[in-house]
Amino acid sequence: MPKGGDLHNHLSGTPYAEDFLDWAAAKGYCADRQTGALRAPPCAAADSLSRIASESPYIYARIVDHHSTRGWQQGIDVNEVSGHTQFFITFDRLGVIEGRDLVPGMMAVTLRTIAGDNAAYLELMHNPREMMAWVMAGSAGQLDEAGLEARLESELPGLAVELQRARAQLDADEAEVQALLGCGTDRAESACGLKVNYLASAMRALPPGQVFRSLLMGFALADADPRYVGVNIVMPEDWPVALRDYDLHMAMFRVLKQRYPRVNITMHAGELAQGLVPPRHLKDHIAKAISSGAQRIGHGVGIANETEAETTLRHMASERIPVEINLSSNAVILGVEGNEHPLALYRRYGVPVMLSTDDLGILRTDLTTEYVRAVRDQDLEYADLVKLSRASLEYAFIAGESLWRDGVMGRRVDACRTSLEAAACRSFLQANEKAGLQAEYEVRLRAFEETIVNFPE
Repeated sequence: MPKGGDLHNHLSGTPYAEDFLDWAAAKGYCADRQTGALRAPPCAAADSLSRIASESPYIYARIVDHHSTRGWQQGIDVNEVSGHTQFFITFDRLGVIEGRDLVPGMMAVTLRTIAGDNAAYLELMHNPREMMAWVMAGSAGQLDEAGLEARLESELPGLAVELQRARAQLDADEAEVQALLGCGTDRAESACGLKVNYLASAMRALPPGQVFRSLLMGFALADADPRYVGVNIVMPEDWPVALRDYDLHMAMFRVLKQRYPRVNITMHAGELAQGLVPPRHLKDHIAKAISSGAQRIGHGVGIANETEAETTLRHMASERIPVEINLSSNAVILGVEGNEHPLALYRRYGVPVMLSTDDLGILRTDLTTEYVRAVRDQDLEYADLVKLSRASLEYAFIAGESLWRDGVMGRRVDACRTSLEAAACRSFLQANEKAGLQAEYEVRLRAFEETIVNFPE
């Protein structure tokens, strides 16, 4: 089935453990045969990843389980560690693999995976390494809401140089990805045709000064570079610093939105569940994110626990503020699935929703699996999947106007009302990138449906 886009995809969590282990093996890394932990070289030849992979498949399998949620999802050690911990600790375990050359390979794997799902578009959460170096060099001292404007003014003078470095890093990485995929040659892979934009991400569990720096650079990137179409805020919402500083982070968004009014905002919000945090933290995170400028909500699992849930749901429906739904992620990390998941609640109130993958490699999923899961666990039918897929392009941060009139999917704008091939429509599609991608999707969808015997009209 052709799919629209994946709007919630973290680059760091999209390659599978096996991809990371291949890169580590090429760098001479070894592994502890008992625990599965990776070690940088030098080390004993018998412990090299290459040797283990070729001679000890059962030990290699243990290493894969150690660096993903694969084993946990099959019941291994589920009594010793939560899915939440197994998921997030995996990033630390993979983080021992060092090298500035990893990013292009990770990006190539990501594009191949999403293109393999027959999707048309990807919004990839990715911060250039130069950006992160600048963020981490910032002050770890405290910062309060009253000091945000002054901190902004103090950071601006040095921002232009850092911004230039970050953009140059992305230029270099993208060029290498194009080479890896053979784009522009007779060996070009299908991933070359995937439309990709980026979201810059702030790190909510860092000290406030560094969170502000990451948000500032994200807003500046999205304002200056058309490849960056918006900003987000990531890391576990339930970690102590993230909970403590939640209101401060919302204030940061408001201050920076005033400085950079053109920048789009999506936020991880409500990635919480009953029992994960004290009840007081479940009452208003989604509502506060929306009041602080969020145009989309990532996860939104905790909506039913919010004090003003019905007001927020009606507001999201009327203002068309969609939710990026991550079914596998929510099941593993939060233990929320089936009837407990709020997907049906959002749909009942008319809130737009779309399916996405989150960290598909760590979770051992892909976009197609998320669609299948929506059918099996949420009782969605084919027509529902089409609606969600269309929504993923309608609410993507893509330049230009929509193919759909007044946001009503299925009702085309006047220029394209009679035919996508009409001269006026072709001109409209050429002038509006979003509408162009939507029209391409509709053509692919119709072609797909024509291949199905007795397809229901």
